[in-house]
Amino acid sequence: MQASLFDGDDTLDAEPVLMALHEEYYQLIWQGLKRHEFRRRFLSGRATTWYVYLNAPVSRLGAVIDLGPAVVDTPEVVAAIAEQARPGNGASVLEYVRDLEQAYAIPILRVREYAGVSAEELRAELGAWHPPQGYLRLRNPANLDLLRICEKVTSGAPLREMSIQHP
Repeated sequence: MQASLFDGDDTLDAEPVLMALHEEYYQLIWQGLKRHEFRRRFLSGRATTWYVYLNAPVSRLGAVIDLGPAVVDTPEVVAAIAEQARPGNGASVLEYVRDLEQAYAIPILRVREYAGVSAEELRAELGAWHPPQGYLRLRNPANLDLLRICEKVTSGAPLREMSIQHP
């Protein structure tokens, strides 16, 4: 596992998580149109290594995204971040988080794609597999087998990778 996600800063210890994502949003990241992940709940105050499971019909674990510490603020502020990043996106993000006291705008810093493993392969290795509704903390003792699979999937050279700049 990588000690640091950021150039020259070995003090950061990124928390590994697994989250599912729809293919359309994944493609927006690669097109440079999605620079934040918006969540109703998430970790605060730390960088995160996001192992990405692409939902059906792709049904595949095969990407990892480095996330900066989340911006935790009111739904209106989080929606404004969404609107600034991609005009027209603020309204849908506000609708998604409007009933909360606080929401999360998580900056996407770098994305790497690997050949990955299918849902069937995950079930064969784990005995049971269901994509998470929110996020799974992979250092949780119950998730260590899944963490090992994630690290194995992402141990070689990526098929493609890209860094995302934030103003």
